[in-house]
Parts: sequence; C-alpha cells; structure tokens
Amino acid sequence: MNSTRASTARFVATHSVLSLNARHPLVAKSLVDAQEMHRTVMSGFRGWVADGDPDARSQMGVLSTWSVDLKAAALVLVVQSRIPGDWARIPREAFTAAPHIITVDRTFKAGEVVGFRTVVNPTRSKPSSEKGRGTRSAHTTPEHVKRWFGRRLQPEGESVIAEDGVVRIGAVTDTETLGIRMLPTVSSAHRSKPVRIGRAEIRGSLTVTDPETLVGTLSNGLGHARAYSCGLVLTR
Repeated sequence: MNSTRASTARFVATHSVLSLNARHPLVAKSLVDAQEMHRTVMSGFRGWVADGDPDARSQMGVLSTWSVDLKAAALVLVVQSRIPGDWARIPREAFTAAPHIITVDRTFKAGEVVGFRTVVNPTRSKPSSEKGRGTRSAHTTPEHVKRWFGRRLQPEGESVIAEDGVVRIGAVTDTETLGIRMLPTVSSAHRSKPVRIGRAEIRGSLTVTDPETLVGTLSNGLGHARAYSCGLVLTR
C-alpha cells in the first residue's frame, strides 16, 4: 500500500522542439540510423558530464521523440532534459525554424485526468534455452501493446512495483480507450552495437493515482530503448 504517498507532485523539465528539414544530410542520416539519431539528440548536451560517461543520458534526463511528414520533408524532434539544450552544433540550414525551448513546470494531483502521448518499445522476454538472461522481442500487435501498457498501470493504493517486478506509472486508464498505432522499426547496422527497435505510439488519458510515481515516469521515461527516442511520455 502507498497511502502515505503525497497527493501532489511537481514536474520540472525543459522541452526543446526542433523543426528540421528531412532532406538535409544530417537529418536524413538520423532518420535511417537509430545511432545517428541518438548522436543528434545528445549533441545538444556536451560538456555537462564527462565524455564517455555510460550514464550521461540518464544523468541529464535526456529523452526524445520524433515524428516525420515525408510528403513535406519535415521532421519534428522533441527533446526533454533536466538541463537546457544547446543546438548550435546542428547546422543552421538543417532547421526550418528556430528551436523552440519550453520550460515545463507542472504540479500533478491525485485524481487529476491528463491526456498523454508516448512512443514506446513494448517488449516481452523470451527465456533462454541455456542458463542466463533471455532475449527480448518486440510486441507487434495493438492488443499486445495494450496488455503491455496495462501491466504498468497503478490502481490507487497499489505499490509502485507489481508482484511480477514490473514498474508501474502512477496512473490508471481503461486500456480499451487507448489509441494504439504500430510504427516502423528503427535500426542501426553499426558493427559495434547493432540495434533493431520495434515501436508503438500510445495516445489516451490517464487518471493520476500516485503523483510522485507519475512524475518519476515523466522524468525518467517508460520501458526500454530510451536512448533511441522511446519512452518519453508527453502530457497535456
């Protein structure tokens, strides 16, 4: 039980909204290679932590999400961080508008209803045939994504960690009302660290049950592949 949890919690972060030309070489490369997109996002935060620090992204609270309109050749990249981003390293000609920087300062209350959107990497673990860690594979249908998200909901009075070890998000919803859209897989063929990431967009509304936990979800992201533009939960 978490009846002693606070009834309100405050969320503070910076959002950088970058409008980019999808035909510019740097942007085009970021679209076809997940590692390059990661580099583009992290280029706004050099100098805050030591070069090569394996936890740099999480220390700075960097999360991102993007959408592309291929017909208009427009990429909109939203980057959340605990510290301000500096986008001077992205060539000026790659932008279609100046970066829009927003300071988010919002207090969430238990019982409040908020709209949300997130792009996640919904995975399940497949047991290994040998001793050791199993492998993760992405869910590929909306119904599986609904069940994945439903396991992370937190009814009022329930603990942050579910019995099966899943970390909950501090809110509930009727999963049947969610809008689920399966998105194209993103990948990178870098020899040192090849990646292939299944993605799904989830839209809907949440009723806050544990504001502190919800703020933690907003601050730290949801699920896997957070370095590759998954897990950022945007609320309105």
